Amino acid sequence: MSQDLKKLPAESFNRVQVDSSQAEKISKPSVSFWKDAWYRIRKNKAAIVSVFILLIILVMSLIGPHIGPHDAETQTITHANLPPKVPGIEKLGIMDGYGNLAGKEVDLYELKKVDTYYWFGTDGLGRDMFARVWEGTQVSLFIAFMAALIDMVIGVAYGGISGYYGGRVDDVMQRIVEILIGIPNLVIVILMIMFMDPGITAIIIAITITGWIGMSRVVRAQVLKYKNQEFVLAARTLGASNNRIITKHILPNVLSIVVINTMFTIPSAIFFEAFLSFIGLGLQPPAASLGTLINDGVKLLKFQPHILVYPAVIISLLMLSFNLLGDGLRDALDPKMKD
Repeated sequence: MSQDLKKLPAESFNRVQVDSSQAEKISKPSVSFWKDAWYRIRKNKAAIVSVFILLIILVMSLIGPHIGPHDAETQTITHANLPPKVPGIEKLGIMDGYGNLAGKEVDLYELKKVDTYYWFGTDGLGRDMFARVWEGTQVSLFIAFMAALIDMVIGVAYGGISGYYGGRVDDVMQRIVEILIGIPNLVIVILMIMFMDPGITAIIIAITITGWIGMSRVVRAQVLKYKNQEFVLAARTLGASNNRIITKHILPNVLSIVVINTMFTIPSAIFFEAFLSFIGLGLQPPAASLGTLINDGVKLLKFQPHILVYPAVIISLLMLSFNLLGDGLRDALDPKMKD
């Protein structure tokens, strides 16, 4: 083979030209951190589906109490404990107003001479469950978002200061954290109820008194990791103030961790609010939240399961969707999770 190549004329070969200016040329356009995270989270089908579910629930919590034929507060005793009945769907044999009475399936709407529709049925006082479920969802989401926002602000500020300044400041601040983390949440809630009337404000304060601790410890660990990195030392050498170093150089690198932890804080706050309302330490009747609705539904589960089913399904979807979205954000924002 080599002998054959030697017999070929020189014109049969082309000289390869090497252009040194093209040696470090980037063939693909550069992608920012957040754009790369968006590309990666789009590939996570569970996270995308969770976003759509959360958006639907959020929109319904805002408009749901107003689009139904009845409001959430009006009590009509003669319409008490009616099963769901929806126009059009009733012809399919579901949500048709039939319920169990003395062991028999009967049309309770006809029996009670009710000429209107209750899409999710009614409770023991004849209040419309459709309006109450979405009103309760609105209250639970408001408490959860407010608690998560306060936790994020306090946790980031506390953890950032503790980690950045270190030394005696860090020692004192961490001793305070250790004292607070040793107090059970339920004890704090009971004390709050003793000094404040049960309600939204009391629940938010009770959740946030110790809820920010987890965020502060995560942020402190990240700040300790970044504060001695070369880019921070360079900024300090150039005369940047501590406030500028924290806000312009350290916090942007910690932001992804903050977003991820906030997404996991929201479902925890939803569950804690529902738990408090379920055991009677949260919102008090006639106020509605997912916890109070579930508490009412448990008492009538055997006879009127619809009172429990709808709020239970919504709180389950909220918990699952927020956790799946949090997992998706963690995979997208954590550089160590890249393929």
